[in-house]
Amino acid sequence: MEETVTRAGRCRTPAEERPQCMEMVLGYCQDVPYSHTIFPNIVGHRSRQDLEMGAEYLLLSVIHGLLNGECSPDIRLLGCSVLAPRCQDNKLMKPCRSSCEMVKKSCIHAFDAIQMAWPYFLDCDRFFVGDEEGCYDPLSELREKQDVAIANISDGGIFTVIQFTYHTNTQMSSILKKTASKCSHISQTYSIGRSVEGKDLLAIEFSNNPGQHDLLEPEIKLIGNMHGNEVLGRQLLIYLAQYLCSEYLLGNERIQTIINTTRIHILPSMNPDGYEIAASEVADRNDPENINQEGHQYNGWTSGRANAQNLDLNRNFPDLTSIFYNRRRFRHFRNNHIPIPESYWSNKVIAPETYAVMKWIRAHPFVISASLHGGELVISYPFDFSRHPQEERMYSPTPDEQIFKQLARTYADAHATMSNNDTERCGASFANKGGITNGAQWYSFAGGMSDFNYLHSNCYEITVELGCDKFPSEVELYPEWLRNKEALLSFMEFVHRGIKGIVKDEHGNGIKGATISVRGMRHDITTAEDGDYWRLLNPGVHIVTAAASGYTKVSKRIRLPRNIHVGRVDFVLKKVPRDPSLDYFNIPELDSYDHFDPFNQFEQSSQRELSENGEERTEKPWWWSYFSQLGISAPTWLLRNY
Repeated sequence: MEETVTRAGRCRTPAEERPQCMEMVLGYCQDVPYSHTIFPNIVGHRSRQDLEMGAEYLLLSVIHGLLNGECSPDIRLLGCSVLAPRCQDNKLMKPCRSSCEMVKKSCIHAFDAIQMAWPYFLDCDRFFVGDEEGCYDPLSELREKQDVAIANISDGGIFTVIQFTYHTNTQMSSILKKTASKCSHISQTYSIGRSVEGKDLLAIEFSNNPGQHDLLEPEIKLIGNMHGNEVLGRQLLIYLAQYLCSEYLLGNERIQTIINTTRIHILPSMNPDGYEIAASEVADRNDPENINQEGHQYNGWTSGRANAQNLDLNRNFPDLTSIFYNRRRFRHFRNNHIPIPESYWSNKVIAPETYAVMKWIRAHPFVISASLHGGELVISYPFDFSRHPQEERMYSPTPDEQIFKQLARTYADAHATMSNNDTERCGASFANKGGITNGAQWYSFAGGMSDFNYLHSNCYEITVELGCDKFPSEVELYPEWLRNKEALLSFMEFVHRGIKGIVKDEHGNGIKGATISVRGMRHDITTAEDGDYWRLLNPGVHIVTAAASGYTKVSKRIRLPRNIHVGRVDFVLKKVPRDPSLDYFNIPELDSYDHFDPFNQFEQSSQRELSENGEERTEKPWWWSYFSQLGISAPTWLLRNY
């Protein structure tokens, strides 16, 4: 028999060299569904001591805290199945690839939320095997326990348990990404930009074709937390995203119709930096040792309202309303898509959150929008800036006053208490107004987001004031969801009102940027990239005209019955020689609409340092200190784009 000489000088037989099963004694792997492991493990650690000194095992010990409990204990058990694999008859058993793929699909969003790469030792192709190779499921016992728990609260259907609690920015990001993963066929998340402190302004989209604009499908947006200390809207939009996903999967016909016919964009937090300030102050006031406790409803009214630059985001948009007022008496003036004046870029400090939302508005053909605030219980609609700047409270309607009133009433009437004139308000008087008000008649201010939407794009935005308490206690979150759920759904359905259609040339090609005007309403809308449009109209008889530079005008008389919410009206325009003297589109200022960020301030500041291989180089994330201070080999495999 062949023998091997050891360092001690004694002979060792091949039988003694073979790895042996040993009892599982690793503290963070004690609850795996087996009792014996073996070394070397699947990734090459030679012994238990070798493993315990490695960054892989350290990651398992802190992963629960890093992910705020998300995907726990699934990730830890899956990691143990590789680092301390099952041993049977002195043979190493590899875990199932299907288990790894399932966990990765459900949990990759949690790693994305903290800018952490998926751990190399959880590579489903390298370290896991298929059923045909005799694998085992390390999550089998966990699944059995979960199935028992589900059976006790459900009939086995698809559902989402919505936690009516406040969520940190990281938790919010994880929930949105997990929701998009669960409903990946109708949903996706994307970032519209970053806050001052670098936090993602994360949006979630719902559509039967996520990521794409479908011809004739209207797009809407919902924005929360523009003021960081007005937090109820933020939470309602997180709940709404979960609700839409769950109800779609459950077969709720109303929700399926909404999503299959509408592209919905939800931005729960426009001001995540301000939210953190407001949330920390509320936490301090709940400290029993704080002698100046004021409770939630006295949350400063200003603490966290602004962004990290101390800018009020709802005063930071271009003041296009003044331009509209100054030019409204001219026979020909731009009443839609008013360009941003160059002075705005050169004379104003522009928040990155404002810049991101402006780019977002310009990138999508939004039809309606709601911005969720707090501090009153009312719906406010444009104009927000008084037609006489010296008048603080002056009724200042848009040309679409009746449309805006109907849009505002849709939300207020569907809300549990908002339209009731007997409802206790928060100081302002809205008696006999049914819970809606013209913004400037309430109080006037310039640089607001709703006026900007209306005058720079096709979008009709209302401001939803959800209640007196800007930062209600958690026990109020579920009742507030019940009060607002129907209102949110009814608002989304409102987009299917009026007319829609396509403006084409004689060859059937859509004409981008054609105007759709309605006689008697001095506010036009324009066609989207493929020539499709949506024009909100109340029932009645309307004269509608389509026009485009270099084409004939075409007018149609339409009758919109009360029993038909949306009608289809297409136009075919013929090419004609262009006469600049008669061309409405020859107004000089029209050409400057596309001059966005003319001094390239934001594009330059968003340039990031690149590494030698051309990939983006980023600073080390906050969790890096967990590993860098312990003297272990740096786990650069956890860094993205390293």
